[in-house]
Amino acid sequence: MDYFTDFTSGVHEVEMNCTPSTIEEFPGDLFTEEQRAKGAFITHAICAVYMFIALAIVCDDYFVSSLEKICENLSLTEDVAGATFMAAGSSAPELFTSVIGVFIAKGDVGVGTIVGSAVFNILVIIGLCGLFAGQVVHLSWWPLFRDTLVYAISVVTLVLVIRDGYINWYEALVMLLMYLCYVIIMWCNPRLFKQAQRLNERRRKKRETCNNGKSAIQLEQVTPLNATEDITTNGEKKEVEEVDGEFSNSPKRLTFSDAGLRLMLTKQFPARTRLRTACWLIITEQKQLEAESGGKFPTTYTHRPSLPETEKNGNVPRSDSICKDESVDLSIDKEGTEDVISERSFPEIDSPFSLPSGIINILKWIVTLPICILLFFTIPDCRRKRFDRWYMVTFFISVAWIAIFSYVMVWMVAYIGHTLHIPDTIMGITFLAAGTSVPDAIASLLVAREGLGDMAVSNSIGSNVFDILIGLALPWFIKTAFVSYGTRIKINSKGLLYSVLLLFASVTATILAIHFNKWRLDKRLGVLLTCFYVVFLSFSIMVEMNVFGYVNPPMCKT
Repeated sequence: MDYFTDFTSGVHEVEMNCTPSTIEEFPGDLFTEEQRAKGAFITHAICAVYMFIALAIVCDDYFVSSLEKICENLSLTEDVAGATFMAAGSSAPELFTSVIGVFIAKGDVGVGTIVGSAVFNILVIIGLCGLFAGQVVHLSWWPLFRDTLVYAISVVTLVLVIRDGYINWYEALVMLLMYLCYVIIMWCNPRLFKQAQRLNERRRKKRETCNNGKSAIQLEQVTPLNATEDITTNGEKKEVEEVDGEFSNSPKRLTFSDAGLRLMLTKQFPARTRLRTACWLIITEQKQLEAESGGKFPTTYTHRPSLPETEKNGNVPRSDSICKDESVDLSIDKEGTEDVISERSFPEIDSPFSLPSGIINILKWIVTLPICILLFFTIPDCRRKRFDRWYMVTFFISVAWIAIFSYVMVWMVAYIGHTLHIPDTIMGITFLAAGTSVPDAIASLLVAREGLGDMAVSNSIGSNVFDILIGLALPWFIKTAFVSYGTRIKINSKGLLYSVLLLFASVTATILAIHFNKWRLDKRLGVLLTCFYVVFLSFSIMVEMNVFGYVNPPMCKT
């Protein structure tokens, strides 16, 4: 099988049996190849990891904040904002890695990163939430069904696009138009959800009619789902330590604005970046509880009736119960409400120079201090009242820093891969994918432990739609339609097609596993998904290393 280099002039193709090394597209290194082989590449690994941290900080603290301000000023709905600006905020590292892979590295590192990150988001993040959530969380079927359907179509499209090893401008354009359709779907999401609700209600009533539906009807008539008092069924008290798929219980007395924030978190199908907001709220509340109770905060349980089997299976969505469900005890303190709300509009932002408490926090502060100081003095923080109207400046400077950090990250990873003779695709699927996704994995885990499993799972799948249809297609389209019109982008590794097929298989396996697990997020599901990820990594690495056949040309000697 013949392999060809990238188009350099748009006309000629040069036949060759090796893949040009990515390091040729980057500046020279301080170390020689011999020094790197003897261990100097560890400095590159440390630098790459630090770039992961820098990307997480600039995205979380500045870029996402500016995007939220943009969405507010454009008066976008939550669903549309989540599918556009918020998705860009949470997927910025993957997007810029893809841009660098297309325009600078000219290799498969960008595609490998997005494919690997997509699998990591689905299998590892959801798996970790199941393993360490500490409780069984029932999932709502609608966001999973909607995002998985669109995502499956996106992956099938990607397979068709890269099957011949080349990407044309019209293929990239089709992917961009598909994302536009996804945004329209999100815009129509409330109406689609109501229609799905009606269909499921009809199906539930038919089931109850066929089964004489006595127990379910009696339960709903005698013990409505929003009851918070102790429930007895057949003379037995049912103590349910269950957190609804939309939000968790709060044992503290909340001010009006605190309660409002928690309800805002429960808005149906929020963007992946809302995970970090949820983490902030959870940690803040826990600290306040510990302070109020002298270091020990109480644990309370809400007694709720067992759900009808149809709802346990996720057939009847519960997202409309946000304003109706009284199982969450929110004691609202109306005194001083206006002052608190005013303060919440511009929350107090910690200075990078303030020393935190605790040894671990101090170590984290020392490690991140250089990057925090750099960003503090170069980016106006639009979260602060004095820079509230500077959100566009925050946006553009954040984009510049994300581009710089992503460039250095890919640069370092290129030298690591070259030194260890690891193909760019494998470095993208493993090292870069994990590095760009770990912050979201930690955020998802913290949120899932508070019962917000729906938020973690839905956003893990939904954000991948952006990665494929924008993260890959946008750089491809710009390169082939504007920068070098008439050229095509070459996929060096034929094994990447198998990795994308495995990506589709992982999505299918995840949804089937959730369905057969009765739409519950628990340890059994977590173990299964973790095993799926190990299988994916093992098979992808073996394919890229030509274990099953010659699909990936070796790197050319420099």
